[in-house]
Amino acid sequence: MEKRLYRSRTDRMISGVCGGLAEYFDVDPTIVRIAFVVLTLISGGFGLIAYIILALVVPLEDSKATEPKEAIKENVAEIKETANKIGQEIRSTFAAKEEDKPKAECKNRHFRRSILGITLIVLGIIFLLASFNIFWWFQWRYLWPLILVAIGLVIIFGVRRK
Repeated sequence: MEKRLYRSRTDRMISGVCGGLAEYFDVDPTIVRIAFVVLTLISGGFGLIAYIILALVVPLEDSKATEPKEAIKENVAEIKETANKIGQEIRSTFAAKEEDKPKAECKNRHFRRSILGITLIVLGIIFLLASFNIFWWFQWRYLWPLILVAIGLVIIFGVRRK
């Protein structure tokens, strides 16, 4: 049986491109996802363009399309369906009233918003003080990578808690 590249149905975060690539190259999908993010940041968006092209061109796992044209049509239909679902979820999230939600969920959302607010205030204060050259000893080119690492750790540990 020949090895084929496809988008994964089971290991997906957006459209299954990274899951399919990871299975094809027999690597961890997280590594492929990180590679796409790094490529996007380093190349000025090329990683995102490559991801979109792969999402359009690479057929979905167990696809019935026999020609590339059919696979692309199938992929576009699936992307449209996914976008509609995400739009509905976003609308329902913002439209739902606080009293309709369980108390624990409201508390958790309030906590996350508070943490985000505090983080933004702290970053604002740091940048304000930096403009007065108070942190002359700190090399600012390391700040954004540190912020990205911190956000990644928060996301990873936040997912593991659930």
